[in-house]
Amino acid sequence: MPPALMSHIEDPANEIRKRIGDISQIEVLHNQILVGVYIRPEKTKGGILLTSQTRDEDRYQGKAGLVLKKGPLAFVDDDNNKFHGQNVDIGDWVFYRVSDGFPLVLNGTLCRLLEEVHVKGKIPSPDVVF
Repeated sequence: MPPALMSHIEDPANEIRKRIGDISQIEVLHNQILVGVYIRPEKTKGGILLTSQTRDEDRYQGKAGLVLKKGPLAFVDDDNNKFHGQNVDIGDWVFYRVSDGFPLVLNGTLCRLLEEVHVKGKIPSPDVVF
């Protein structure tokens, strides 16, 4: 079954960036990445309305997000991790296990601080993982 395409009023990446605002003073350390958690909109392109409970679950069970910042050692090969050219860039959509990372709220925006090894993959759109 293909993922439900969501009806976005605004590009979800722009929405997260606008909502979080200026994070230039936030420094992400070591091998961490800061991800803005994707919260699904109210309805799908087919017109199916999502309940507020379903959307609220994204706050705790969100598994997709937008990379907002990277630490200086994120995706750098070392003795413990060999990434062999694998990388994520700021602005990429990634997915991760719901239990991974440290949840935090920055400027009213739900985020996760993840170690690079917790990123399971890159995706073209956050809608593909729901």
